Amino acid sequence: MLKRNFLSRISRRTVIKGAAAVGALQVTSPFIIKALGDTPVKVGMVDPLTGVYAAYAQNEVTGAKLALEQINVRGGVLGRPIELLVEDSANDVGTGVQKTRKLIERDGIQFLIGDVNSAIALAIGQVSNEKGILHIVSGGHTDGVTGKDCHWNVYRVCNTTSMEANAVAEQLFTKYGKKWHFITPDYAFGHTLQQAALKDLEKFGGTMTGNELTPLGTTDFSAYLIKARAANPDVLLVLPQGGDMINCMKQIAQFGINKQIHVAGLQQELESLEAMPPEARVGTWMFEWYWKQPGVPHVEKFVADIRKMNFSKVPTARHWFGYTSLMTYALVANREKTLDGVKLAKALGGFELPDDVKLQPNKCYYRAGDHQLMTSSFVGQAKTAGKDDVEDLFEVNTVVPGDKTSPAESDTGCTLQWPA
Repeated sequence: MLKRNFLSRISRRTVIKGAAAVGALQVTSPFIIKALGDTPVKVGMVDPLTGVYAAYAQNEVTGAKLALEQINVRGGVLGRPIELLVEDSANDVGTGVQKTRKLIERDGIQFLIGDVNSAIALAIGQVSNEKGILHIVSGGHTDGVTGKDCHWNVYRVCNTTSMEANAVAEQLFTKYGKKWHFITPDYAFGHTLQQAALKDLEKFGGTMTGNELTPLGTTDFSAYLIKARAANPDVLLVLPQGGDMINCMKQIAQFGINKQIHVAGLQQELESLEAMPPEARVGTWMFEWYWKQPGVPHVEKFVADIRKMNFSKVPTARHWFGYTSLMTYALVANREKTLDGVKLAKALGGFELPDDVKLQPNKCYYRAGDHQLMTSSFVGQAKTAGKDDVEDLFEVNTVVPGDKTSPAESDTGCTLQWPA
């Protein structure tokens, strides 16, 4: 179970008016966040506010809420306030598609954000493409979103699974060994993440000792871990996320596997580390964004702003995903002086995020050929406890630019088909 801090009660519907009220709102589903003013620009957000990814989704929404407040204080989009309508995909593809159609066809949104779940992100991307709505995938990582299943209207903020694997794989191979065993979530995200890591492993000359496919929502990993330990690998790659990651890491610590095999993964999140007991916080990982970046402009302010609306807790990568997704839309729409989806989609190709949005040391921009954000990877080690701050649970050793981790545009499989 995720810690209680990360799960808020879900009510049927809440309407908030006024920028000052936005910061105090706890996440509910579905709900509308609206600033004072007429003829708002409507933005929809579809994320799994319930289920194993609830904590991550709710933090994405909180990040978008902060962006909404700041955008509206600065005059909105083209002089109009933004209204944010959030729907719960409930970690279900059919529900996500239904909610997306509702937002577009009934509520009249002009921009879409979501989903955390890769399979849902792909499915709602088909809907947004059908309807011609500009769409930023905030937290779904599977390569296809900006690869073979790409669309002219769909961009992505978070890393691809290939970027995640490429950020960590060589270090794992050279430092910890060439025999790897995988614990893989059995859906789109897990499959592409494992395939990306295996591709790197084979390129370096290593071997896979096994790949345990685990259903989403698994609570007992003992059978998979027993098989992994028996295979005697050098590295155990733990790929599930959310509550599944937490349960798996708890059981790894209980069985003492981390004392026999180096534990690692290609994506770790602060929400997960905080929800684990200290003894389970082990291994080598990649964060997509981390809150402790001494000397990087504007990061401290972002941390302080999120703390004010997040029960005094620091921001996670998920807060940054939601924040950046909505900020991207406002910035490009105000620069181009239009809400036209095709014009904005074309304008985003090559669009570079300013320092107060990118919040990282490296250049951060959307590639024109596949619509993937070239964002950094924060590589390092999990910490059992924070020293100066209880939430500082990750030691960043290297910050790798997206240009270094991403495959070339020509290798992604993306062929953009623009409207006539």
